[in-house]
Amino acid sequence: MGEKIMRHEAFKIGMEFECGSHPWRCTDLGTRTVIAIPLEHPEDPSWYNGPPYAVAEQVFDEYDMAVCRRIDGRPSSEV
Repeated sequence: MGEKIMRHEAFKIGMEFECGSHPWRCTDLGTRTVIAIPLEHPEDPSWYNGPPYAVAEQVFDEYDMAVCRRIDGRPSSEV
């Protein structure tokens, strides 16, 4: 079974991925960066309605993306 390391091209707005054993949702794509929100409040999905979002967006650069993993079986969400 191969690694699920993600490259910039693999990210899509609305897709969910894991980084640092936490789930994230991609909210925007830059030329060399990915912007995402942490999915820390599953009990209240209204936190993820946006933009603007009730949770802070985080910028992922190429070093961060190298340790991100696709979450299998999790559908992409509309953003």
